[in-house]
Amino acid sequence: MKIDFLILGQGLAGSMLAWELMQRDCKVMIIDNAQENASKVAAGLINPITGMRFAKSTDVDMLLPTALTFYARLANFFGQDFYHEKPLVRIFRSHEELMNCQKRFNQTEYQRYLADMAKPGQHINNISTPFGFLEQKQTGYLATRPLLSSFKHYFLAHQCYRQVEFDYQAIQLSPDLRWLDISPEQIIFCEGYHAGKNPWFSWLPLQAVKGEILTLQHSSQFPDKMLNFGNWLIPVTIQQIRLGASFDHYPINDEITLQARTHLLASLNTITRLDQATVISQQAGIRPCTKDRQPFIGRHPGHPQLAIFNGFGAKGSLQIPWYVQHFADSLLKKTPLLKTCDIQRHEAPFTDPRSSFAH
Repeated sequence: MKIDFLILGQGLAGSMLAWELMQRDCKVMIIDNAQENASKVAAGLINPITGMRFAKSTDVDMLLPTALTFYARLANFFGQDFYHEKPLVRIFRSHEELMNCQKRFNQTEYQRYLADMAKPGQHINNISTPFGFLEQKQTGYLATRPLLSSFKHYFLAHQCYRQVEFDYQAIQLSPDLRWLDISPEQIIFCEGYHAGKNPWFSWLPLQAVKGEILTLQHSSQFPDKMLNFGNWLIPVTIQQIRLGASFDHYPINDEITLQARTHLLASLNTITRLDQATVISQQAGIRPCTKDRQPFIGRHPGHPQLAIFNGFGAKGSLQIPWYVQHFADSLLKKTPLLKTCDIQRHEAPFTDPRSSFAH
């Protein structure tokens, strides 16, 4: 079977890249093991301003409009909304945060993302805000699981999806690129934190970070807004919320823990006491983060028929749409990649990666 692109991984990165390439008339095959991945667990939160200093996310003025347009295209294509715009209330945890926020109101480039700021003394129903709070604009969340499900059904309908474990050793590099019965022009790895075990790209300094999320049922009166108070809270329905996320470098596995559950509930209790709150779900996922917080995109320096599209960490919902189009342009039009995302910013080893295969 001759195709243009063989894509490993049906998370957000692999799915959006495959869909974009298919919209550009490319023949694609997606290989996935159908196990839980970080994209299925992720909250899909989009928040242009983050951190104690209320700094804009890197390149957000470029990334956000592209993401919103991309998700509108997907909504029209699938007949279903996946991105839900919702205001976010940032609850100040100290006087210092209040002062940092006040500075941003005087900066023109921040105005589009800031709504109202409440100083100490003003309150939201059932929410403790001793230092005040900020309401942000242009925030929301992506419903990742329904989106990935829609993608999968689309790929299956077009006979371009295989549910199977990918065997690296089955890759034949010469005389022509081949994997089992498939002869692609390019293999693109979109395998999340599993890239750390990829024999061709394990030299990239990927930083896997575990995160856990709770879903709670409650009977309290609660504002229909997202909250950020060190952790985040997303109201899914009138009486159901998602709460996250933990941030752990060890151990790297998908097992849920009592430690993360206790931490998240204790954090929530610092701002509110929910009536009759019950944890109905706890999930864990592994984020594929990078040291410089820039993704890993590009062709292998020694084997250009192999490429990677990975490393979006906790901001995949914001970043992936723009980089999907950027990488598609690079693949199909030979336009150069941005140096900030190109894997050439890291030095590759000179050893043959195939030597790492077990014999």
